[in-house]
Amino acid sequence: MDDTPASTAQFHDMIHGTQADWNTIVSHLVPFAKRGGARVLDHLRLLDGDCGGFAVDRLTHCLQTATRAHRDGRPEAYVVMALLHDIGDTLGAYNHPDIAAAIIQPFVSEELHWITKHHGIFQGYNFFHFIGLDRNLRDTFADHPHATATAEFIAKYDCPSFDPAYDNAPLSFFEPMVMKLFETPRQSVYKKAMS
Repeated sequence: MDDTPASTAQFHDMIHGTQADWNTIVSHLVPFAKRGGARVLDHLRLLDGDCGGFAVDRLTHCLQTATRAHRDGRPEAYVVMALLHDIGDTLGAYNHPDIAAAIIQPFVSEELHWITKHHGIFQGYNFFHFIGLDRNLRDTFADHPHATATAEFIAKYDCPSFDPAYDNAPLSFFEPMVMKLFETPRQSVYKKAMS
């Protein structure tokens, strides 16, 4: 988009914004938002080569998780969630599930958002006791309607996806799914303004 003064808002303090200013801003925002999937994919690529002590790098882990979900016949939104569940690793060492959940929230069901947001706690059953934490922390959520689905995601797709010999699909296989999912939000305070 053109960022010359004629194509940018004229206010320097939002309280002085006009309809014309906001028409200009929205004219920039709509095409920018439609390319959100490309920016998400760019960020996902930052996981390439970062093993963090694991047997595969973080991108490969995400690709394996998504490949397993795809080969199991899961819907595209689920597969994209599986692909992006650890995208927050580079930005939030202490809350990577929250970052991934925030990124996908406008585009997925409440269940897929919940799985993403809580996958770290559910995965913790497999290792928390090795790092001085309570491995049964996930039991706090035992009665939640999405607890079973989250435990299944961990057991079937997340846990086994650290295998250097697994023949995962390449990122290019998933790119159209990501672009499609991120093109139109299911829910967002801004959805109406950008339609």
